[in-house]
Amino acid sequence: MSVFSVRSWTLRRRIVALCITVGVVLSALGVFAAITAAENNRQLDDVLNRASPMRAAGEALNTAYVDQETGIRGFAIIGDEANLKPFTQGRADEQRLVSRIEGLLHPEDTDIRAELTEVRARAADWRREVAEPVIAVIRAEGTQAGQDRLKATSTEQFDALRVAIADMQDDIQVLRTRSADAAKQSSRTMVAIQISAAAIIILAGSALLLLLDRMVSRPVTELAEQVREVAGGDYDKRISSTGSPELAGLAGDVDGMRRKIAAELAEVREARSQIEWVNDQLKVQAEELTRSNRDLEQFAYVASHDLQEPLRKVASFCQLLQRRYSGQLDERADQYIGFAVDGAQRMQRLINDLLAFSRIGRLTAGFAEVDLNGVLAEVRSQLEGRAGEDAEISWAGLPIVEGEEPLLTTLFVNLIGNSLKFRRPDVAPVIRVSAERADGEWRINVRDNGIGIEAEFADKVFVIFQRLHARDAYEGTGIGLAIVKKIVEYHGGRIWLDLDVEDGTSIWFTLPVLPGAPGDETVAPAQEARDEVTA
Repeated sequence: MSVFSVRSWTLRRRIVALCITVGVVLSALGVFAAITAAENNRQLDDVLNRASPMRAAGEALNTAYVDQETGIRGFAIIGDEANLKPFTQGRADEQRLVSRIEGLLHPEDTDIRAELTEVRARAADWRREVAEPVIAVIRAEGTQAGQDRLKATSTEQFDALRVAIADMQDDIQVLRTRSADAAKQSSRTMVAIQISAAAIIILAGSALLLLLDRMVSRPVTELAEQVREVAGGDYDKRISSTGSPELAGLAGDVDGMRRKIAAELAEVREARSQIEWVNDQLKVQAEELTRSNRDLEQFAYVASHDLQEPLRKVASFCQLLQRRYSGQLDERADQYIGFAVDGAQRMQRLINDLLAFSRIGRLTAGFAEVDLNGVLAEVRSQLEGRAGEDAEISWAGLPIVEGEEPLLTTLFVNLIGNSLKFRRPDVAPVIRVSAERADGEWRINVRDNGIGIEAEFADKVFVIFQRLHARDAYEGTGIGLAIVKKIVEYHGGRIWLDLDVEDGTSIWFTLPVLPGAPGDETVAPAQEARDEVTA
């Protein structure tokens, strides 16, 4: 594997390779440690559970043989069978201890097994040649004969037995020493393995820290410094990274973003300069338009006032002509005079409405809290003469809003007045006013059972001087709903025609909620008034 190919490795690949290498080495050490630990356990088992118990059993076996000899000598002196108890007990202990030593032996313990066989053979020889003949003589001829026989017997057999036991003990000690030395060596090997594992982990950690510092920490710091230079305004600064391939790719992406931002910034700067020029032009035009609107409002106000005086004279003299010469001239002359009087009166009403329209928002007394329930009571009183005997006007708990009471009164006078004007023949007019709160504003509805408005005229009805009927069918100048719309917009609301109703007319408009009103309030305190207004 070439150095160049390794350098092209990603940080993830390098970390994975390092982790795999360390993992393989640690796994090999772990397997070796497991084998060593198992061997150490076996060796400790040989020392603690085999060699030591066998050595103790060998010492006890030697004692059992001594007890047997002591029992024989005691029996030879006294001749009492009770003195043979040590001999009998020694025989039993011998069998038990020999069995214990045989149970602790492994197949590879051939030397100890041979020595144990030799001990058993020597013991059998001693009993056959010494112990058993002495017992038989004592029982047959008495203690003196037994003592003589015992004195005449050589001690070579028992000495050979004790030598055999000593040889067996030496072999057991050799086994114990060998196992103990092997256990110590295994322990030293385990310590070496642990030290090696710790060293590998420390080296791997150091390599990982060095790798991260070289390929991540320092390159990231350099990349951040370059980004800060770009953020500080040096948009021509090229961004690059000498770290890992991932960081190099990230630096390339960031540099691409820098180039794109720089290009778009140049376009934005150019567009901003154009927008500033357009804004300057719009500002000049807005100032000109404001001045023009102000001049138009002043012109309309002055023209309305200037037209009042000659118009009143024309209307007055036409009315005088009508009263003084009515019936004295021919029928056509009376008709002409009637036309003149009607035209003058309509012109007078039109000028008054136009004057009222121009005054909205120009002459103001300031906003105050207005209870719409009181406004509706005042409107009912003003329209009492137009309502007729069978008209029904009702409203339900309207809110308290902020506005100009005279303008709000004019608003409801125009809306309810239209409902009374555009009533259906032979049907008693029913007008209901209600309110609801939604999205931080009051939505107020004026609903009647009149002739209604076609959907195609939904926008036209609020345009000044727009009429939907012939002049001789319904009186009026066609400016009422335009005044209503201007009053609503002056109070910060909007107005629209409800097209979902089937009968009559339903007009909605909004007014802002009074500042400081409770957020969970849906309508003002219920306060209902239902009146039948008579002429």
